[in-house]
Amino acid sequence: MTPVAIEGVGLTPFGRLEGRDTLDLMSEAATLALADAGLERGAIDGLVTGYSTAMPHLMLATLFAEHFGIRPHYAQAIQMGGATGCGMVMLARLLVASGQCRRVLVVAGENRLTNTGGRDSAIQTLSQVGHARHEVPHGATIPAYYALLASLYGNAYGTSEEDLAEVAVFMRDHAARMEGAHLTDAITVADVMGSRPIATPLKMMDCCPISDGATALVVSADAPAGAPFLVGSGQAHRHQHISVATDVDRFGASDAAGRAFAEAGLAPEQMEVLGIYDSFTITATMLLEELGFSARGKTAEDIRAGRYASDGGIPLNTHGGLLSYGHPGVAGGMAHIVEVVRHMTGKAGGRQGSRRPAFGFCHGDGGILSAHVSLVLAMEPRTAEPRP
Repeated sequence: MTPVAIEGVGLTPFGRLEGRDTLDLMSEAATLALADAGLERGAIDGLVTGYSTAMPHLMLATLFAEHFGIRPHYAQAIQMGGATGCGMVMLARLLVASGQCRRVLVVAGENRLTNTGGRDSAIQTLSQVGHARHEVPHGATIPAYYALLASLYGNAYGTSEEDLAEVAVFMRDHAARMEGAHLTDAITVADVMGSRPIATPLKMMDCCPISDGATALVVSADAPAGAPFLVGSGQAHRHQHISVATDVDRFGASDAAGRAFAEAGLAPEQMEVLGIYDSFTITATMLLEELGFSARGKTAEDIRAGRYASDGGIPLNTHGGLLSYGHPGVAGGMAHIVEVVRHMTGKAGGRQGSRRPAFGFCHGDGGILSAHVSLVLAMEPRTAEPRP
């Protein structure tokens, strides 16, 4: 297959961005990504977008192409909840590798916070991922679903509320050093424990904010020297509704990652920078442990020991993640990829460690740990036969 690289990235600030709608924000991120790649709009022949709860258009990809002034010969919008960002990049990689396109613009964004109805409207829309007959009528929300997981997982592996709070503090510490982050005020474990209860055992600071913002990447067959390559990708879908999930140890993250690592011919222990979906503190905890980066019940202990420190550890979500950089929907999951790329290209600024990672890993999950997509990046294209 044609080697496929990420040629440019664009990330807007996340937070309250009054006066800009979905198309405005997507255009801003796309412009930043093209500038980063040194490209004009005419160089784009493929377009992949996500969805927007603030602008639920049936043909968002075509709508954006018209708005942004490009005429791609391939355009598609996809939706996989929080896994959409990684899924979009996986699709773009396949389009380029197969020769369908040379350069695919991957872009998503929305004014989820400041749209009419704002936070309440977004919460109501997102809760519809629940089962229409057996879950939604009982009034469950996304935080409530994840609170059930937190209780179940805590009982199984001893993860305490204080352990979860450690994840929130870790992400906020990163966001404080990241320009454009939604939440930057320093917090402590005590602050998290004392924040407003949302759905026991989750509290306000265990939950990501709802933000405005946008993210874009250019996936290319013609990337310049120094661009990171997409060398492995994988998906897994084991359930849609949490009431149907059967295994607390295996929601699909390890299956998706296993496929991505096998294709890349690499192993998890070779990864040097991570971007892991963290819509709630329990999300990051369960994903890190199912993916094998931390042992069961040990994520907080690893954080305290510096395993995920920017310098000396395996840098993790150094932009602050969804928990603190912010969460405007699809673009939130894509921001993890942007941050991993920036580390691998030496463009992470003050967040950059003393070394440039040769390998990176990103993982997104959608629904209630329902849809999983993993990406493996490397500074050199992989030519070895995939591992069995």
